[in-house]
Amino acid sequence: MPELAPDAPASTALAGRHYRIRDRYEVGREKVREFARAVQNHHPAHHFEADAAKLGWDAVVAPPTFASVLGMATTQALLDSVLSEYDLSQILQTDQVFHIHRPILAGDVLRSEAEIESVRHLRGNDFITVKATVLDADDTVVQVGITTIVARLGAEVDADIVRLVDGVVMHRREVGATAPEVLIPIGTEEATPEPSRADSRRDVTVDTQPNFDDLAVGDRLPTATMRLTRGDLVNYAGVAGDPNPIHFSDRAAELAGLPTVVAHGMLTMGLGAHYLTSWLGDPGAIESYSVRFSGYVPVQRFSPAEIEFSARIKSLDPERRVATILLSATSAGKKLFGRALAEVQLS
Repeated sequence: MPELAPDAPASTALAGRHYRIRDRYEVGREKVREFARAVQNHHPAHHFEADAAKLGWDAVVAPPTFASVLGMATTQALLDSVLSEYDLSQILQTDQVFHIHRPILAGDVLRSEAEIESVRHLRGNDFITVKATVLDADDTVVQVGITTIVARLGAEVDADIVRLVDGVVMHRREVGATAPEVLIPIGTEEATPEPSRADSRRDVTVDTQPNFDDLAVGDRLPTATMRLTRGDLVNYAGVAGDPNPIHFSDRAAELAGLPTVVAHGMLTMGLGAHYLTSWLGDPGAIESYSVRFSGYVPVQRFSPAEIEFSARIKSLDPERRVATILLSATSAGKKLFGRALAEVQLS
């Protein structure tokens, strides 16, 4: 094992460790519907069984970014235990990747495994990459999410921020309560490998509005504009389990150097999923979706923010009938995504 830099935290040595989440996650129909409303994913297959059945699914289909609910819980479990030296109020997400081997459905009973892929110490910040593998009751990989967060050690955080956060963030458990053992360390050989999507999606059929044979590299998708209010931010924070106060407290945003409260990166990514699904006509057609966040959406008190989405076809795979789409999102003239890609399966 390489030696740590003198100022690097002990958590750097955790890179490569694997864990199993002790409990299972049972996907509820109403949770799927409330998450779909929170990210403005309006496709009827997210809300009604009959519409999901038209696409070949026997239950309502969770939106493409629904796995972030499990991913948030997994990341939080790591931060509560093996990464506990970091201050929870000083964590920002920089990247998110979803590999979707099949959509998550209401009624799924899921379990998760987590790997701390890397911890990089850079100029007083740590960039932590966590891979979460979601499996169903048959131990088949359903989705894989890879998240990179930037965090600071609690000892380095402004005391004003600590006091503010202590007063506004929802308490995770009763003071003095014993934290349950959520993570079970496992060996690398026990971790479930991710299959290739070419294999796992071989039996996935889609019914998309655009036909693969009608598309060409460089084609542009129609632009679309979506809106976010303060109420949308508060609702998403509760539904997704993201307690960061910069999304609902003006004072927290000010202390963080922001002009006002800002939308969650994952909420913006969720809106982008709806943009894609609206063009595709089938939410199950998205087989990977990745975003590097480069900007934020400021949301004023009394007026909604507007996000404009656009996209173009970057490449086409005729053997698998898969298109790679390059997305763009802007708000108030500022770019939100450094790089955003989606691979979509087409009829």
